[in-house]
Amino acid sequence: MKQADWLIRLIPWTGSLTLLLMLAMGAAVSWGSADLGWIDVWRVVASRLTGSPPADPAADAIVWHIRLPRVILAAMVGAALAGAGVVFQGLLRNPLADPYILGVSSGAALGAALAIFAGLGVSLFREWTVPVWAFAFASVALLFVLGLGGRAMRTETLILSGVVVQAFFGAMLTFVIAVSSAEEMQRIQYWIMGSVALREWHHTCAILPFLLGGLTVVWLMSRPLNLFTLGERSAGHLGIAVRRTRTVLLLAATLMTSAAVAVSGTIGFVGLVIPHMMRRLAGPDHRALIPVSVLAGAIFLVASDTLARMVMEPRELPIGVVTALVGAPFFAWQLKRSIRFGG
Repeated sequence: MKQADWLIRLIPWTGSLTLLLMLAMGAAVSWGSADLGWIDVWRVVASRLTGSPPADPAADAIVWHIRLPRVILAAMVGAALAGAGVVFQGLLRNPLADPYILGVSSGAALGAALAIFAGLGVSLFREWTVPVWAFAFASVALLFVLGLGGRAMRTETLILSGVVVQAFFGAMLTFVIAVSSAEEMQRIQYWIMGSVALREWHHTCAILPFLLGGLTVVWLMSRPLNLFTLGERSAGHLGIAVRRTRTVLLLAATLMTSAAVAVSGTIGFVGLVIPHMMRRLAGPDHRALIPVSVLAGAIFLVASDTLARMVMEPRELPIGVVTALVGAPFFAWQLKRSIRFGG
């Protein structure tokens, strides 16, 4: 029976969260300056899927070309960041591990900014070039953090290492901003704070293969990831190729983070808050925790983006502001708790 505990937790939670995600996405597409009902939204989606001409061209333009790509992209970015957070926390056995806090997001942001503003790659493949450069620099940032953190990987050491790496890559990113034109400077500063505004379907196509590939690798290796919670030495005694497994999982998590940053900028704390909350609900088994966290991350970012564009309408907040308002107090509480109990 214990072998099936993770499945017993997985089925009801994934079903409930999938339904909640659909409702959140439907509400996000419906709400906005142009008030559209749920019927209008689904009529547009149905006409697009069936290939029939739209009954209302204005509603079709708003739903299909503006809101729906943005909402789907927010869900994908949230799923990627939450999935990466699960891996970092499980692999490093640290509840405070997160792509943003460890400086991985800063590295990805620098790589993406260089690819965008230096015009690297052929323009036809720009959507694929940016995630690749983001991944390369995020991997370098991760190597720096692990190198500075040492083999013990204590909470305080990892956080300090992340601060150092984040400061270094942040300085490099500031330099890129400084040498950019005024228009590019404003655009990259807004992008650094995180946003999925003005995103189109090709942005979802850019992140999709990286997200699916990363999540597939991570979930297929969820059982070895469970053994890492016992410690690397114990995992090795149980037959796990520790170095190879750790490398593959870290690269998969970094790949998902890089793809998310490449299309949305740096959005913090999703990978910290969501896995921690879902671990309490779905349990520590990563076979259930990974899909549940991915769905919850998608819901969280769709809700955050909806709030970001509606709270000060017609002005729009960067989505990173909303996630930081939720995540920063949570991080402070978790850090204090971790230090108190010697984590």
